[in-house]
Order: sequence, then C-alpha cells, then structure tokens
Amino acid sequence: MASSTTLAAALPTDHRERLLRIAREVSVPEGTRLFEEGRRADRFWIVRTGTVHLDLRVPGRRAAVIEALGHGELVGWSWHFPPYLWQLGAEATTPVRAWEFDAEAMREMCVRDPEFGRAVAVWVGRVVAHRLHAARVRLLDLYAPYGSGSRI
Repeated sequence: MASSTTLAAALPTDHRERLLRIAREVSVPEGTRLFEEGRRADRFWIVRTGTVHLDLRVPGRRAAVIEALGHGELVGWSWHFPPYLWQLGAEATTPVRAWEFDAEAMREMCVRDPEFGRAVAVWVGRVVAHRLHAARVRLLDLYAPYGSGSRI
C-alpha cells in the first residue's frame, strides 16, 4: 500500500496518539478470518506485525485475493460508512499482532472533535481509493483477456 495510507504517514502525531489510546492489542492466529463480506463492520485493526489478505467473493470461483496488508496498514474501512457492512473479506495469512479498535467509539471521537474526524475521514478515503484501484487491477489480471497491463 502507498505510504500515504499507513497510520504513520496518514495522521499527525497528536491524532495518532489519541487513536492509540482507545486501541486494544490483539494477537490473531494464522488462518483466522477477521471478517466476511456483507457482515456487520463493528471494529477495525491496524497491523503491527504479520500479514492479512483482503479478498473478494467471485461467484463460481474461489475468493480473489485483492491485497496483502502489513505493518501500519488499516484493515477494514467499512466501519466508517453506513450501513457499516464489510465490503471485502479478510484473513490472517501469518500470525498477526494488531491494534484493534471499536468502530462506534471511533465514530464518536470523530463527531466530538471535527478536526480529528476530518483527518480520519481523509485517511480512510485514501485507503478506500487505494483498495478500489487494487481490486480493479487484480480483477483485470484474473479475468480480462489480456490482464491489466501492469505487473504486480
């Protein structure tokens, strides 16, 4: 993922510190599904160590892996937008250590402090734009007759 979408690059220090105050450290075993497409998005994670694959259901086929996420990257953005349903699936492909956040508490923080809320919204928007592009390229590589023309 582009560096502008990682936590360290996306939020100023004071906003990162506020965010991390509500974090809960978690360990996720390899092979664990963090979430499934279409289900309620009530939390999100920032990867500290390990790898999480994002995937997209494709009718009649195995889920297509869209992107691999690692250190400092946001896992899950659907918590930020109504109706708060996951748009992709996610699985830990190695043991993962992460910070986990309660979506409702985070949305409340964003409402209470508009400057913080705007910074989070810009960050999440960058992540969404990046993931949309990654999904498009990956699906073209998988299903278009000549691929996307780019090398991943």
